[in-house]
Amino acid sequence: MKAIRRFTVRPVLPAPLRPLSDLARNLRWSWHTETRELFQAVDPDGWRRVGGDPVRLLGSVSAARLAELAGDRRFLRRLTAAAGELDDYLRGRRWYQTNDRAAEFPAAIAYFSPEFGVTAALPQYSGGLGILAGDHLKAASDLGAPLIGVGLLYRHGYFRQSLSRDGWQQEHYPVLDPNELPVTLLREPDGTPAQIALALPAGRSLRAHVWVAHVGRVPLLMLDSGVEENGPGERDVTDRLYGGGSEHRLLQEMLLGIGGVRAVRAYCRLTGHPEPEVFHTNEGHAGFLGLERIRELGGEGLDFDAALEAVRAGTVFTTHTPVPAGIDRFDRDLVARHLGESGALPGVPVERVLRLGTETYPDGDPRVFNMAVMGLRLAQRANGVSTLHGAVSRGMFAGLWPGFDADEVPIGSITNGVHAPTWVAPEVFRLGARQIGAGRAEDALTVGGSDLWNAVVDIPDAEIWELRRELREQLVIEVRSRLRASWRQRGAGAAELGWVDGVLDPDVLTIGFARRVPSYKRLTLMLRDPDRLRAMLLHPERPVQIVVAGKAHPADDGGKRLVQELVRFADDARVRHRIVFLPDYGMGMAQKLYPGCDVWLNNPLRPLEACGTSGMKAALNGCLNLSVLDGWWDEWYEPDFGWAIPTADGSAATDEDRRDDLEAAALYELVENRIAPRFYDRGRNGLPQRWIEMVRRTLATLGPKVLAGRMVREYVERLYTPAARSHRALDAPVAGEVAAWKARVRTAWPKVAVDHVEALEHAPSGSAELGATLALRVRVALGPLRPDDVEVQAVAGRVDADDAIADARHFPLKPTGGPDLEDRWIYEGPLALDRTGPFGYTVRVLPAHPLLASPADLGLIALPTDTPGTVEPPAQAPR
Repeated sequence: MKAIRRFTVRPVLPAPLRPLSDLARNLRWSWHTETRELFQAVDPDGWRRVGGDPVRLLGSVSAARLAELAGDRRFLRRLTAAAGELDDYLRGRRWYQTNDRAAEFPAAIAYFSPEFGVTAALPQYSGGLGILAGDHLKAASDLGAPLIGVGLLYRHGYFRQSLSRDGWQQEHYPVLDPNELPVTLLREPDGTPAQIALALPAGRSLRAHVWVAHVGRVPLLMLDSGVEENGPGERDVTDRLYGGGSEHRLLQEMLLGIGGVRAVRAYCRLTGHPEPEVFHTNEGHAGFLGLERIRELGGEGLDFDAALEAVRAGTVFTTHTPVPAGIDRFDRDLVARHLGESGALPGVPVERVLRLGTETYPDGDPRVFNMAVMGLRLAQRANGVSTLHGAVSRGMFAGLWPGFDADEVPIGSITNGVHAPTWVAPEVFRLGARQIGAGRAEDALTVGGSDLWNAVVDIPDAEIWELRRELREQLVIEVRSRLRASWRQRGAGAAELGWVDGVLDPDVLTIGFARRVPSYKRLTLMLRDPDRLRAMLLHPERPVQIVVAGKAHPADDGGKRLVQELVRFADDARVRHRIVFLPDYGMGMAQKLYPGCDVWLNNPLRPLEACGTSGMKAALNGCLNLSVLDGWWDEWYEPDFGWAIPTADGSAATDEDRRDDLEAAALYELVENRIAPRFYDRGRNGLPQRWIEMVRRTLATLGPKVLAGRMVREYVERLYTPAARSHRALDAPVAGEVAAWKARVRTAWPKVAVDHVEALEHAPSGSAELGATLALRVRVALGPLRPDDVEVQAVAGRVDADDAIADARHFPLKPTGGPDLEDRWIYEGPLALDRTGPFGYTVRVLPAHPLLASPADLGLIALPTDTPGTVEPPAQAPR
């Protein structure tokens, strides 16, 4: 029989054990080894059964065991120490509070993301975007940065993956009860749950409760539509991560963005937390948050344009998408129906909202509402997640700023990082801590610094190699356990599975590959030549073993076919002891997989990997990277700590089969002739010294770079603090003045023109000497604008055969006269000829205002009449 209602019976902890509840409810335990070991000591068998989840553990331990622990003085001393350490962590002054620039830092930052991967005990993530968001919160907590995370609580999370007998992916959606998760309900002073409400068409409402997860010092607010007051359709809005059709996704993103701002306001009101000065949109899913803030400011008397300026000033937008197909786009009529006067944003003109998401660039679709385009128009600062991805993003969105070169598009980059305390194996940490002490080692993992990483130089080769073998052996044990469980799910009986005890070998070179399975990540590139792969796996002297994991999206049958192809190869009795596919890839598996591999493989189609942080996590454990030069590897690759897979260029790059053949051949070549020989090349002491030196270089050189602490510090210094400064500068009167100035400039811009350009002296006649100066005189028409409204620049650099300027430098020109009777102004200035070779220059006029974050802010530019220009204002909503 099935229960008609479900609820949770909580244990009553004896008074001496009550600090266990606080420790379990703060997710710092997920990256704090001593706290996890304390919970393991409560009930070692139960800890394994609940998958290392303290909340579930405390709900299952017997009253007799609790009474026993309440009288165990040694356990109570450990509990007191752990509780005291957590209190110090939560209350102490950290990097954010002690920094020389702390007075400039934002009072608070709201960080919105559709998914957060904090721990396997809170399964609210699907892949890299969520794991990155979780690591961002953890690193912010370690640094003392006052973030408020905002997301949704999905009652089914993402799917659990299993395999059918023939290797086809199957999805399962277990029900998650928030009362059994490490979260608490946000409540009003009278004890009733705080509730967020959005108006929907036809008089309906979408209501949500707010669950709070404590990620160290950072609160994570998660909105849950599974409340009784909702109708069945609204109740299911937060059912699944990335589930449902277009309207379902739109409602999720409205709840995340609009409802998320309202949840932040409620949380700050109820807890006294400082109100955010900066709002960070992690990908376009949460972009509606800017519209809610415009609605708020409208209620304070600002018109739409002034409110838009104020909102943009304090907003940061991060794109993770390297291809247009990865962006959410909705039908304009659907958006209009939900955000109109009778919808979620009363008082906000829906036609202005629609313009924010309009694809005004060539080949854009006027029928759709583009969430990334809106995100860029609502944010004064934007970034990609690696240097290469920043360049790809500038090219992808360049059409929003016509007339500007791609490198001037105002999208920067901050390369992702990973939270070392989460991903570094305890054995690796202890090896470093023995060299410099646990306190300094922990600081190196969280705040940053080179102490821990430099200490690797002094660790003997034998200790490093023994550590690597120990981690590999742990992986072998983990793989066998998971493989046996997978085969039982596929219908195999215990008598059929004796061979699993011989799967993998702790002394064999181990390659790992685990990620989501969209086609561009090329899960099956390794199968391009099955015979050659089989020979590598079974080499009599230098064998290779491979561990593979990954999930295809439930709607992606192409991805599922790739999984099945890999599984069928791995099922072959000839090689199944050397290559395995593990279903249900998640954080729990990953924390064993990264440390246990010797080589981490990544072979996406370049440049479609925005960053690719799995290789970073592997590197922190001394695993060497073997990757296409994409994402972060393109930025930091050196031969000292890994290998670069060559990519096909020219005509081969457009012929998919030929490209994959060439790149697979290059992959095989590297493994056969460079990687495996180095791993098995042993000196007189039996150690692979050249391999160990690469491990040492990986830890010492890559370690400090790939940290999430480094990433969050860069966000604070390069984006959050300037955004807070802009937010403070654009109070209501100033925002109105800036909006009026922009409107005046846009209206006047069709009359702005470069009429005439001439060189006054030292003019080159076909050639000039390096170091010479060219004096320019320019006549420009400004219409009703004044010189204070614009900047006139000479743009110069080397030119190619088509006279395109590369590596441009900008030289400001100054007004020297005017206006004449035709409203022309004269500008003059020197142009330094500072480079040899073909050289060229042009002149341009840009809007100028001290509160613009970028010269391209308005998307307006005037060029000489024989050069295409633009009067379209794409950086914000077209007027």
